[in-house]
Amino acid sequence: MRVRHPDCPEWGIGQVQSVVGDRVTVNFENCGKVMIRAGLVALVPVDPDTP
Repeated sequence: MRVRHPDCPEWGIGQVQSVVGDRVTVNFENCGKVMIRAGLVALVPVDPDTP
């Protein structure tokens, strides 16, 4: 799944790598791998057709 971080648009689009409990690991194009607590940050899904 592709997502954006609502507070860090400069990170670009991220690809979800894994989900364990409320921890989501996302590999962002401009920031690398980041672990995010889903209970604290609502990641925004990206339309698969968006370039």
